[in-house]
Amino acid sequence: MARFSACLAADPERARDQLAATGASVRPDGPALALIEDEPGHATGPFTAYGRTAVGEVTLHNRPELLAALAGAGAPAPPDCPDGELLLRCWARLGPAGIRAAEGMFALAVRENDELVLIRDHMGARTLFYARAEDCWAASTSLRALRRWPALGTGLELAAVRSFLTFAYLPGEETLLRGVREVLPGRCLRLSTDGAVAEEHYWEPEERIEDDGAPPETYALRLRGLLEEATARRLPAAEAVGVLLSGGVDSSLVTALAAKLHAHPVHTYSISFGHELPNELGYSGLVATHCHTRHRVLTVSGAAVAARLAEAAALLDSPVGDPLTVPNLMLAEAVAGDGLRVVLNGEGGDPVFGGPKNLPMLVQEMHRDDVAGGHADDARETAYLRSYRKCFTDLPDLLTAEALDALATAPRPQRFVTPYLRPGARDGRMDHLLNQLLHCNLRTKGAHHILTKVERLTASRSIQGRSPLFDRRVVDHAFATPPRWKLNGAVEKWVLKEAVRDLLPGTVVDRPKSGMRVPVQQWLGGPLRELAGDLLLGREARARGLFRQDTVRSWMRGEGALLPRQGGKLWLVLTLELWLRAYDIS
Repeated sequence: MARFSACLAADPERARDQLAATGASVRPDGPALALIEDEPGHATGPFTAYGRTAVGEVTLHNRPELLAALAGAGAPAPPDCPDGELLLRCWARLGPAGIRAAEGMFALAVRENDELVLIRDHMGARTLFYARAEDCWAASTSLRALRRWPALGTGLELAAVRSFLTFAYLPGEETLLRGVREVLPGRCLRLSTDGAVAEEHYWEPEERIEDDGAPPETYALRLRGLLEEATARRLPAAEAVGVLLSGGVDSSLVTALAAKLHAHPVHTYSISFGHELPNELGYSGLVATHCHTRHRVLTVSGAAVAARLAEAAALLDSPVGDPLTVPNLMLAEAVAGDGLRVVLNGEGGDPVFGGPKNLPMLVQEMHRDDVAGGHADDARETAYLRSYRKCFTDLPDLLTAEALDALATAPRPQRFVTPYLRPGARDGRMDHLLNQLLHCNLRTKGAHHILTKVERLTASRSIQGRSPLFDRRVVDHAFATPPRWKLNGAVEKWVLKEAVRDLLPGTVVDRPKSGMRVPVQQWLGGPLRELAGDLLLGREARARGLFRQDTVRSWMRGEGALLPRQGGKLWLVLTLELWLRAYDIS
């Protein structure tokens, strides 16, 4: 297990010295590209092709197509070359088109002449960070490695604190480390020794509805074929596979497809928070029986969450205010304990095909004249942030006066959603509001919450989490499907459900979405109460000066107008505090 770092400076020896400071294993006379051993990741290299050297965390799902493309360009690659080398060859011989043709999870750093090229996969399954200090560039798939870089001397990025509290994750290029940025998905960055940065979008979803009058069955049939291909590509060869099965339609359809397409055992895993709480175990059990999987239910107690929350937070490059983080980690451990190396999931159905979280924005748009009467240029963006129901509206009461003053001139968090809700040509033109919302969900929550959380937690247990519904061709088809076949009246994800209706019991396909009901409020009033009080009201948090102590105390007592969401909001603050402590950021 390893992650990677890379450095670029005018003096190669200086670049190697800076690289070593990040914790990478540097070759004395080699390029400043190296692995960081013993960090949970899938990095390999360095490898060389056509005069270029690279390191990467690369898992490709369409090797035969890429090998054929290279052969067609007169640059055949060894059939057994590693995925990272194959992607490097695609970049060297085919350029951005070669990267665009790749399907998989990847972050690649390429030394090319006097430049460092950073490439991140289409959807954002693998992360890649970069920074500049003392006339040197450093990049890594490990934010912790850049935290160790003495030249950077980084501290807390206060604007990112506000972004996290607004979204429950960091939705764009900023990180909580001042001066460190994240490469966005679907992009290539070219860094030069003189400090110049050139960015290229090699892929972005586009709205391409070619035949709006085609019967809906046409879209469902095409989608079914793409779903089968996407799932088949992600199945491991000649070994069993796991599927995380919640009982919702998304994870259920992935389970059904895996059971249909895989010649080896399919193991399914579900979560329970105790039978006294509402759960979806009846649905997940029904699907497991229907698909003849080897099913396990993992019971997660509040005490276990309290004991392991700090550990889970420390595994993430950026905090995620998701109360399922510890349960997800425990699921990864269960999968690894069964000897599996790959686990599929149903993530992606909502941001790609139109889940219920888009409904508040659609209702808001119906009353747009009322909103416009307020003469707010960013009315749509503000409504989107409010629809998250996180801490956006609570920031004046939650943050200290000093923090609010420091943020007065900082860019507002609305900027992260403007490119999608008011798109320009470069951002991927979407004319329909639903597609604008889906594009926004895909590029913010999909890339910076869902996929990255899956990657970091599964990698920590030496397994790979794979998401067929985030397949690039599935996404392209979703944006080529008329919006009315995604949100069909009151039926969400209609075309997705129709595509797999024959695979699942009707009670699963047609059930309304309920989501995983996590007993956050119960935990915070029980097993986590002491931990939250010690962390959020303790000396270290007070010294950091981010949060008003009276507000935190009020939230911990369940007071004010926060019901029924005060548990989720307090969870964000607790998660952030744990992450800051794990990275030793004051």
